[in-house]
Amino acid sequence: MTTVSLPMYDLPEAERATDAWWSGLARAMSREGLPEVPDRLTRGRSFAELWRDPDLLFSQTCGYPLTHAYKDDLRLVATPVFAAPGCQGASYCSLVVVRDDDPAQTPTDLKGRVAAFNSSDSQSGYSALRAVMAPYSEDGKVFARTIQSGSHAESLAIVARGDADVCTVDCVTHALLARYRPASVNGLRVLAESPGAPGLPYVTRAGLDDDRLARLRAALFAALDDSGLAEARAALLIAGAEIMPETAYDRILEIERTAADLGYSKLA
Repeated sequence: MTTVSLPMYDLPEAERATDAWWSGLARAMSREGLPEVPDRLTRGRSFAELWRDPDLLFSQTCGYPLTHAYKDDLRLVATPVFAAPGCQGASYCSLVVVRDDDPAQTPTDLKGRVAAFNSSDSQSGYSALRAVMAPYSEDGKVFARTIQSGSHAESLAIVARGDADVCTVDCVTHALLARYRPASVNGLRVLAESPGAPGLPYVTRAGLDDDRLARLRAALFAALDDSGLAEARAALLIAGAEIMPETAYDRILEIERTAADLGYSKLA
């Protein structure tokens, strides 16, 4: 059975908009002649189950998994453009977040502190923070301690309650949380921005043929032009999409290498 998912920005508070966006995409895919397009998104499965599903038709991933663990499992469809502070076209950045009352003025002031991160395979929550802090590392270390949170929202909560001093959250997630869950960013401020990188891409299974890939792309741009989906797109901050070459995501690898060249290969 064909699998479709949009797991990366699927906030419960915006689920209705996500479902409406998918319904529009599904209609456009059917009009393009793609067979067996599901009416409903798959939820509740792990990323590994979703992104290694041999029947995967459409999903969204982070650039780090695309260039690392799932590079042989996924094929790039397009990169969405989001209307969020910190985005430039199809590129985005992470926001370095601290508490409002934290005396830090620059990233170097965070040396020796405690950092929270969502997972070690996250460009926005792990690699981006490592990139920001790499110039200040000494003997491969910056922080006194790190805490793995499991999600951007939980990283923010950990910083807000004082169990950590800093985290990085991708700018789209931050904007969505500020809209739908404003209490989650209360008492926090943005200290800095990370280096930019291509945003979280729409993907399909690696084995999808070129004809069906072209149909997926045509369907995506048809849905982006559908005025009936304008409300759903606005609710999800979706402003468009770009078709980038897969080599554009080498930027993720470059960011990682730059930190490693500075002796900071692990967030510590």
